[in-house]
Amino acid sequence: MPTTHDDLRDLHDLPSYPKERDDYINPARALLTGPPISPLRFAGGSTGWLVTGYHEAREVLRDARFSAERWRGDDAMRPVPESVRRDRSSGAGSFLAMDAPAHGHYRGQLTRYFTVRRMRELEARIEDIVADQLDALEAAGKPADLVRHFALPIPSLVICEMLGVPYEERELFQSVAARLLRQDRTDAEFVAAKTELDTFLRTLVEAKRKDPKDDLISLLTAVDELDDEEIGGIAGLLLIAGHETTTNMLSLGTFALLRDPEQLERLRADESLLPQAVEELLRYLSIVNAFPVRIALEDVVVGGVTVTAGQSVAVSVPAANRDPALVDDPDTLDVGRPRSSHLAFGYGIHQCLGQHLARIELVAGYRGLLRRFPGLRLAVPPEEVRMRSDMVIYGAHELPVTW
Repeated sequence: MPTTHDDLRDLHDLPSYPKERDDYINPARALLTGPPISPLRFAGGSTGWLVTGYHEAREVLRDARFSAERWRGDDAMRPVPESVRRDRSSGAGSFLAMDAPAHGHYRGQLTRYFTVRRMRELEARIEDIVADQLDALEAAGKPADLVRHFALPIPSLVICEMLGVPYEERELFQSVAARLLRQDRTDAEFVAAKTELDTFLRTLVEAKRKDPKDDLISLLTAVDELDDEEIGGIAGLLLIAGHETTTNMLSLGTFALLRDPEQLERLRADESLLPQAVEELLRYLSIVNAFPVRIALEDVVVGGVTVTAGQSVAVSVPAANRDPALVDDPDTLDVGRPRSSHLAFGYGIHQCLGQHLARIELVAGYRGLLRRFPGLRLAVPPEEVRMRSDMVIYGAHELPVTW
C-alpha cells in the first residue's frame, strides 16, 4: 500500500528547501543519502515532496499528471511572487511554465530554429567569439576574472546575435537576470526587474515589426499566431536561459577541472574526450540550484509514495544526477565516462530547447582555454572563490585565474 505524507513523520521534523552545496560543488550530502522521495517543507512554510532518485525524477518530469503551470502552486513556486504567479497573462510566451497543449504551441514555433543542423551552422561563428574572448581574457592581464572576461561574454554574444538583441544592451539584461534569479530577492524586486525586462523587449519587438532583420525575433514577428507580448515572453526566456546557464557551466566547469588536476591533464592529453567530458561536467555539476517544481493534478504514486492532488513536488536534479542508478561511482568526476542519460537539460516536454547550442559553446570554450592557457590555474585558494549559493543558477560570481 502506498505511503502518504501522514504516514511519515511529524510536520515539524520536515527538512527544508533550498539546500546549500557542500565543498563548493557537490550537492548537499543530505540530498544524496535519503530515500528517493521524501516529505519537504518549502521556504514559504508549505509542505510537499522532494524527489532525489533518478528514476523517480524522470517519472515526475515526464508525467502529464504533474503540472508546471505556476498559477496552480502555492509558495512552493517561489521565486515567482504570488501576484505574478496568479496572473496567467503575465507569463505570455514563457512556455517553460506551461503544460500541453499551450507549451507545444509556443515551443513548436521555435523547434526548427534549434535543430542540431542549425546549431552546427553556428559553430564557426561561436569559435570566432571564443577566440575573441580568449584575447580579451589575456589582455585583461594576470590575474583575470574568467567569468567577466570569458564565460559571461561568450553565451551573451551568441544569444544576442541569434535573437537580434543589441549587445550594447547586455548590462541591462544581465543585471535583470541577476535580480530575477536571486533566491533572496523580495517580491517587489522581482516585479521591478520583470517590468524592466518586459518594457525593453516590448520596445525591441515593436522595432523588429517595423524593420525586420535576419534574426529570431524578426522571424517570430511574422508568425500570425503570436502577439508582441508573447514574442517578448519567448525572447525573455531565451535571453536569460541562453546566457545564464552556459556562463555558469563554463566557469564552474573550469573551476571543477582546476581542482582536479588528474582529469584536467586527461583532457589536455586527449582533446577528443571533450564532448563526453562536457556531458560528465553537466551531470556532475548540475547547476540548476532551485529545483523544478511540479503540482499533482490528481493522486499519483511515485516511488511507493502517494502524492495527493494539489501537492507540490520539487525535483532535485543535482541529486538525481548523482544517483548510482544513473552511473557507477556517481560522486567521481570522470571526463572519460561514456555519455549518460543525465537530467541536466531536464526531461520530458520541458527538456531544454537550447541544449545543442549549449554543448557547442561548452566544447568550444573549454577547448579554447586548454589550448591558449596550458598553465591556467586558480589565482586564489578555492575557499576564496565566491560561489552563487544565493542564485537559482549555481556557479561562481567571479573566478580569478592566472597562467
